[in-house]
Amino acid sequence: MPKWLGKVLGIGAGTILLLGATGYWYVFIAGAPQLDPPKIIADADLKFELKTYKSAAMNSERTYGLILPPGYAKNPKQRYPVIFLLHGGHGDARAYQDKAAVTSVLHDLYKSKRLPPSIVITPDGNDQRGTSPLWDPQYFDGPNGKVGSVIGSELVSEIKSRYRTLEDPKSWAMGGQSSGGWGAFNIGLRYLNNFNILFSHSGYFTDQSGKANSPKYLVPKLSTKDRQRLRAYLDAGEEDKEFLTSTQQFHEQLNSLGIANEFNKFPGGHGIVGPDVGWNYWHKHLADSLSYVGKQFKIAGDVR
Repeated sequence: MPKWLGKVLGIGAGTILLLGATGYWYVFIAGAPQLDPPKIIADADLKFELKTYKSAAMNSERTYGLILPPGYAKNPKQRYPVIFLLHGGHGDARAYQDKAAVTSVLHDLYKSKRLPPSIVITPDGNDQRGTSPLWDPQYFDGPNGKVGSVIGSELVSEIKSRYRTLEDPKSWAMGGQSSGGWGAFNIGLRYLNNFNILFSHSGYFTDQSGKANSPKYLVPKLSTKDRQRLRAYLDAGEEDKEFLTSTQQFHEQLNSLGIANEFNKFPGGHGIVGPDVGWNYWHKHLADSLSYVGKQFKIAGDVR
């Protein structure tokens, strides 16, 4: 083999290895981050913090993100509604801040008064396996941990004990994006005594684990009382054909059961680059779901 050919082949092999290593880092380590992520607008009144607590359900320390409303410290007698935001695959408690710039969304919503000041919680939804692009979070009690109990009950009690929350479940909302949207309904439908408002962005409503963890099969089992108090917001992108179909069918099912809900179809969907794609989609339409939540909070009363 000519020396020049050997050098070329060596360079080619090195380039392939480098690209392979870069691809591995991008997907498995970095979690395939958005190439054009939404910008976080600095707001001195809105601070994202990571908190921990000892979980009896998981027998481990658990993490959640916390965003207290503006003026929380200056109004020691005021109590606030609560919003849980569940991340999707390869996410964690920081995902909504680092990837969706949630404090920027809240800044705009508070300024326009579309959302009353609220306590926003971003739980770590991962089970004992941790986070990986090879699997989505299991938002239920299963062989890898009691994530359903952690988020639906244990963390609710923890937040109530630490912060000045309103007690009425009409003032508690839970939602998420992608598998977090599924998780919000899969957990929330079991804990309507804690959450009356549920929302999903680009989610799905039948899970591969079976009917026991599929909102499509859970919602018909709700009592008349539970159907009357549930409020739901749903959206999906036009490019997400399967998610869009699943979401629209669930919307129609809610209608048939007489459950109040709002459904929107928007441009875009899952992905890593584009103004209507991935975290840009979820950043943009988090304003829509939280505006819906804000309307429900105001109807419930007890908010300022």
